[in-house]
Amino acid sequence: MPHLLNFPVLVFVLSVSVLWFSLWIGAALRRRWALPEEARDDFGVLLTASLTLLGLIIGFSFSMAVSRYDQRKNFEEEEANAIGTEYLRADLLPAAEAAQVRALLKDYLEQRILFYKTRDSRHLEKINERVSRLQAQLWRVVSEPGRAQPTPMMALAVAGMNDVLNSQGYTQAAWWNRIPVAAWILMTEIAIGCAVLIGYGSRNFVTTRKLLLMLPFMVSIAFFLIADIDTPRGGVIRVNPQNLMALDASLSTR
Repeated sequence: MPHLLNFPVLVFVLSVSVLWFSLWIGAALRRRWALPEEARDDFGVLLTASLTLLGLIIGFSFSMAVSRYDQRKNFEEEEANAIGTEYLRADLLPAAEAAQVRALLKDYLEQRILFYKTRDSRHLEKINERVSRLQAQLWRVVSEPGRAQPTPMMALAVAGMNDVLNSQGYTQAAWWNRIPVAAWILMTEIAIGCAVLIGYGSRNFVTTRKLLLMLPFMVSIAFFLIADIDTPRGGVIRVNPQNLMALDASLSTR
């Protein structure tokens, strides 16, 4: 299921197919067990309540996806601020270490931009390995003079580097933070139940099937949008590392 949710278009296609099949099942049940006219009012209440519940669940899931998308955007901005601040604080280090930190930070910044842009999982593994090595080198370059000269100025440089490393961890955690699979299962089960009820309540499924197809289509669009926003790397709506790229352009002129 988690791998499926990384492909919003596939979510849309499967949702349309499953919900349309559920409508057909409901219509088949009606042909076998006809709905009495005296029970139609109660059935209408049940159908309305089910569709309302489906709308609430979809709205709740959409809100969860948007909040996670905003979180990823905020952490991208914080990461750019942390790198830019530490680049300036490198002046507090001895000349040799300062030059080394600036060079490493530029390389590190390029890798962080690639982290946001890449869609290839194998390429992503190489990027993460490169980031880990750069983080170790950056911490070593900053911590050694910090231990040798434990002054308040050195503490600022060390604290700035700590912010750089922490911001990357926060970003990674935000990219792992997705809508729980249990929420997707619940939403799918309610949607299937609604489709079955609509198919069962249709008076003539053969003549109204084109009209009834609108429900699977619209619900599937909602599922697609939720999956797309919730997918950090595989969707159409993605976090653009504009702050990191702006910082990279700024540092390139120095």
